[in-house]
Amino acid sequence: MLKLTNINNGCSWLLVRHFSRIRPPKPVSVDKVIRVSNNIARLDLPKQPLKPRQLLSLPPFPQHTLRFTAVNWIKHYFKGTSGSIIESHFRQGLVQMDGQMRKIRPNDVMKPGARVYVPVSIAETRISKRYDAIPSGTLYPNADEIKYLQRLVMYKDSAIILLNKPPKLPVKGNLPIHNSMDGLAAAALSYDYDEGPKLVHRLDRESSGILLLGRTKNSVSHLQWLFSNINNAKSSCKAWNDACEATYQRYWALVIGAPKEKEGIIHAPLSKVLMNDGKTERVMLAHHSSIEPHQEAVTEYRVLGPKINGCSWVELRPLTYRKHQLRVHCAEALGTPIVGDYKYGWFVHNRWKQMPRVDIEPSTGKPYKLRRPEGLDVQKGSVLSKVPLLHLHCRELALPNIAKFLHVLEKSSEEPHASLSLLQHDVLRFVAAMPNHMRISWNLMSSYLV
Repeated sequence: MLKLTNINNGCSWLLVRHFSRIRPPKPVSVDKVIRVSNNIARLDLPKQPLKPRQLLSLPPFPQHTLRFTAVNWIKHYFKGTSGSIIESHFRQGLVQMDGQMRKIRPNDVMKPGARVYVPVSIAETRISKRYDAIPSGTLYPNADEIKYLQRLVMYKDSAIILLNKPPKLPVKGNLPIHNSMDGLAAAALSYDYDEGPKLVHRLDRESSGILLLGRTKNSVSHLQWLFSNINNAKSSCKAWNDACEATYQRYWALVIGAPKEKEGIIHAPLSKVLMNDGKTERVMLAHHSSIEPHQEAVTEYRVLGPKINGCSWVELRPLTYRKHQLRVHCAEALGTPIVGDYKYGWFVHNRWKQMPRVDIEPSTGKPYKLRRPEGLDVQKGSVLSKVPLLHLHCRELALPNIAKFLHVLEKSSEEPHASLSLLQHDVLRFVAAMPNHMRISWNLMSSYLV
């Protein structure tokens, strides 16, 4: 506080500063917690609590003779918003009804006078479409990027393209992501076609391995049916049906610990839950007594070798294709999370890194010794690095020769042409090399594999 004071009624003024004796309150001490971002764990302050969600109120439903569901009533008001965004708000439980503000389902019938409350985010998507896919026409990869993508191509014919996807490369991109596999492939791998290839299935960003893309609309649709439900992909052609039955994917993974049984089948349905932040989704095993919607998930597994340095190699064959199916089955069903999977196995990783252990070789009774070849840099995401990368790799894929059967699936004939039957196989099988960090871990432990 400043105050001007007159001294002895003279002409001089003295500037007096008064200090407040009230001290500011001490900051509230908050215990730090372990937070993981970009596969790096650190001690940091906890996240701020959620702010109150801003809701929009729709007008009361009028006296209407037609039957209106809740999702159609919202789509009537937000015509510029895509239906998938509105349906995602229903799945997350963000659409509410007046009265007790209860959550409603999209197929609930509207009653006269009912009022629906929706988040502001539905209206914001009409202005800023932040989560739309990258249009391939806006991407102009340079010569180096085109050469890099073409080096990833394992196989190419008139119907499909197979890539060996490296880790840390997103498969499906949004507008903030400009280096996703689908956008770059559509812009750089069109070759002599007017349009680029489209995704048939997906891989996690941190995982690696075989990625299948279709070059034509017919090949994409038939292969997507094959990966979603094999019964939908069958036709009147016996050779095509037999080739569909021979379709499989095999992954190799390095897990912490070892499953109790050397091989088996995991029947564990999965469900998605919404985390406390209201945005992040997490996949977990569904409980039989739970009323949450769930999806059937089945995985075959086989242990490839003994446990060394607290880890073991496992071969996984998914019989269904669900999001994070293999990661959740390994972490929660088998109790052996995949090395580098900090989302579903953080606590096991923490104990594994801090726990001294000695694994004994069954034949000699002596401790295992990891081979450490000279000049090998084990800190590049391998099992011995401080922060290992995800050790999950789609190694093998077998699928029908869609280029051979495409004209059969278009109902032009019931059997493949004789010349094609002699020259081409019904089933194609591919094997992809492991990325560098998994290859280093394999070399360190390979002398003890069976």
